[in-house]
Amino acid sequence: MRRRNLLANLAVTAAAVASSRLPASGAEPGEATLGEALVAGLRDAMLGLGGASTALSPEQAPAELARALSDFHACRYGSLTVRLPRLIRAGHALGAGTNQYATLAQTYVLATWMLVKLDEQHLGWVAAGRARRLAEAGGDVLTVAEAARNLAVLARKAGWGERAMSIALAAADDPGLREAGRAGAAERGLLIQSAAYTAARGGDRQGMRQLTAEAGAIAAELGGTPLLRDHGGGINPITVQLHLISAENSASDPAAALAAARAIAPQSLPSVKRRSRYYTDVAAALGQLGRRDDCIRALLTAEHHAPEATHTRPAVRSLVSGLLASGRTTSELRGLAARSGVLT
Repeated sequence: MRRRNLLANLAVTAAAVASSRLPASGAEPGEATLGEALVAGLRDAMLGLGGASTALSPEQAPAELARALSDFHACRYGSLTVRLPRLIRAGHALGAGTNQYATLAQTYVLATWMLVKLDEQHLGWVAAGRARRLAEAGGDVLTVAEAARNLAVLARKAGWGERAMSIALAAADDPGLREAGRAGAAERGLLIQSAAYTAARGGDRQGMRQLTAEAGAIAAELGGTPLLRDHGGGINPITVQLHLISAENSASDPAAALAAARAIAPQSLPSVKRRSRYYTDVAAALGQLGRRDDCIRALLTAEHHAPEATHTRPAVRSLVSGLLASGRTTSELRGLAARSGVLT
């Protein structure tokens, strides 16, 4: 009975977090407003609003999820604006069943990633909670752990550093992951890596570097091919090093972030998403160091690789706004700001 009722019970929990500032979904957005359109679509799908969508059979849903994950790795936000809300509606329409729970849980994990990137924490909490409950109902230990990782990220963004650390490390110690072979080890590495970033945000540079080294040791033992690629991009030694750039930036050590970046050949990164993150993290470090021209060049390179992500992510738009306000502007900066919706 609990499984049969789960999907219906979940549908009412997002009502309190629907945001009145979001546009109605269904419009054709420009790149600068893709984030608002995506959040609006997810909001309405999670609330059971928005009209009928194309039905998916139980056999079609996993393939559609695979396409959405491909869009995520390629930073095709426009495609996700259509595909991801449709997957949520279709998943709820399919009803109970272990396979349906697994696919919908993974869909909610992907929705949480996007909501975190777009700084929509309220809906992110709802999506992460649904992902965990659905994964638990389906007995999917890896997705349960990935949902916990998302909850840890949300707790960190809410300023609850100790709780974020506890969520990530408790999930990493779950015996189920130790019984899940190489995939379980990879998920443990991702959770430890998340804890490292939390340590950085709390100003604990030594703890951050120790935890990053632990995640790196796991990645090195697993080999060079990224494992669990569909868990936010997965883990291998290069992705751990990429994560270190962000962590050093967060620990307010931009020189160390640039040193970490120099250890990576950007062309070796396994996806458009990863290359975009590399250049935006490098831009953030350069901005902290006052190297405006180099910062702008890094942002333009990120835009070249992933225009929709660069124009949409609040963190990047904030960096562009800061550059506009803090010094000399150039035609390149003004153009990037206009394309990002910072200048209208």
